[in-house]
Amino acid sequence: MVPDFRYFLNLIPCRTACPVRTNAGGYVRTVAEGDTERGYRIARAPNPLASICGRICAHPCESNCRRGVIDQPISIRALKRTLTERHGVENTLGDQPAPLKPLPLAVGGPQGAPRAAIVGAGPAGLSCAHDLALLGYRVTLFEAAPVVGGMLYQGVPEYRLSRDLIRAEVDQILSLGVELKLEWRLGRDFTVGDLRRNGYAAVFLALGASRGRDLDIPGKDLDGVINGVDFLLNANLGYRVALGERVLVIGGGNVAIDVARTALRYAASHDSGQLPGGAEQLLQTWGYDNAFIDAARTALRLGARHVQLVSLESRPQMPAHPDEVREAEEEGITLLPGRGPKAILAKNGRVAGLETLEVESLFDASGRFNPTFVRGSEQRTEADTIILAVGQQPDTECLAADREIEITPRGLVAVDARTLATTMPGVYCGGDLAFGPRIVIEAEADGKRAALAIHESLGGGTVPRVRARFRPVELRRAGDRYDRIPRQPIPTVPVARRTGFREVEDGYSDEQARLEASRCLWCNVETIFDSERCILCSGCVEICPEACLALVPASRLHSSAAIDAVSDALDVGAEAGAIVKDEARCIRCGLCAERCPTGAITMEALEIDESPQTALGLYHEDMNEVRP
Repeated sequence: MVPDFRYFLNLIPCRTACPVRTNAGGYVRTVAEGDTERGYRIARAPNPLASICGRICAHPCESNCRRGVIDQPISIRALKRTLTERHGVENTLGDQPAPLKPLPLAVGGPQGAPRAAIVGAGPAGLSCAHDLALLGYRVTLFEAAPVVGGMLYQGVPEYRLSRDLIRAEVDQILSLGVELKLEWRLGRDFTVGDLRRNGYAAVFLALGASRGRDLDIPGKDLDGVINGVDFLLNANLGYRVALGERVLVIGGGNVAIDVARTALRYAASHDSGQLPGGAEQLLQTWGYDNAFIDAARTALRLGARHVQLVSLESRPQMPAHPDEVREAEEEGITLLPGRGPKAILAKNGRVAGLETLEVESLFDASGRFNPTFVRGSEQRTEADTIILAVGQQPDTECLAADREIEITPRGLVAVDARTLATTMPGVYCGGDLAFGPRIVIEAEADGKRAALAIHESLGGGTVPRVRARFRPVELRRAGDRYDRIPRQPIPTVPVARRTGFREVEDGYSDEQARLEASRCLWCNVETIFDSERCILCSGCVEICPEACLALVPASRLHSSAAIDAVSDALDVGAEAGAIVKDEARCIRCGLCAERCPTGAITMEALEIDESPQTALGLYHEDMNEVRP
């Protein structure tokens, strides 16, 4: 008796951990086998920003990778980059991408498929636009800025993500027939109500969190105190803020690391003293006045020679990814962990330094974030500029005219957990505006969820998919020592050559990628037991190198509906024997199947159709079970 295929699907932890349910194990295995074109199709099917994610994804799949129990997880993100570099939009840079073909699934009327409006062209908006257009809807994408990509373009430093790559990824989405309208600002040029009255059957709000948070400490309004989000915006426009030689960054997350590494690069990059094309309009869309823009034109670049980062958290506790922290230290950035800001110091009306206190604890007895400090532990650090990178928040002022849309006490748009519907009929919301700051792949998942909910609400029903299947395989992996191969370091540009904003990560060579991919445990391959053939000889238990099998009396099993159903189907009682398997410890070596004298054990691969339609269909089914 075999459980439902979703039981086995959920045993693949990298897929389950991915917010858009990417079959990561599937594409990793294709790299090991040398079939990278098929691997790219698997990676791209649920993810319209696959090339971007291959570079900057926070990869929750790796955190759940079962290989990490043995030594270190598979470098899933880097292997995605291996695939996209060979078959993704990177190959179309400078050319028109091959157009994607919509699926004829939209429910149309006499005038064709319904129209949908997406407000905000960041990851959530792009994902929703892609999936709705793929389903066959007529989609218009509204963006307040003169550039598309949201915080991908305006917030992520170029040394991590090429601007040409962002444009190529967006062009691929637009090839589905999506109409793009730049410099259309919600609340200034139109309201959500206007969109509904003008014939849009549904609206998805994906405005992001474009405002940085402030610190309420003495000196926060001094000249020389800069908000981290604003700093990255200007840096990514190519404009140089006057920093001075000594910069202090306050914060311990990935944005703080981005800010610190960007500030350091100012010293090595050429400054033209001019704002690049489109920069002035973008600054204005973010609320900067003409005086600020004039200052931007005339500010002298003072390259930061010494950059320090102050964080409340100790180094191991920092929320920034460890690889990012390590690379920052390699580049010469000094960490001051476990210290909290007390006051910004002034001299002649300008920043002169920061006074900090040693952190005693970050959380109170109930587990709430409530830092306390060691009395008398004040320490002063000199600085010419202090950059605050302590969090981001969305701006809901643009929704003031749309009073039907409920705003929560946290300043977020209230949504239904399953559909992301707001309190205004026909209007949906996701990403940072609904949940606070999210990683890119989570924002993409919100866009996908909203697209499917819109499709459902317009009468589209469940997206049909191709059925999954099990295929018996002969592993014979016991002799190839795949479980002894160490994780392959991701190649990066040597520190001495990290000048300007050149991309730091180089990506794997073909040989490195195949070696890293061969470490995969193949979690889609399952051990299937045939109770009719099993003679309870315990041969499989004895040969298992990970001791993940046990032969026990059925009476020792905890009763459950599933176990009772199996017992009834086999017509056995508590005196029967049972084989218990620890899925977390199994390394899919196949020795149990080879050892079995009666052929009662087979190794079978769960195979899923790799098309975008099936990816949508599987996610649609998950919406009834999974909450964002």
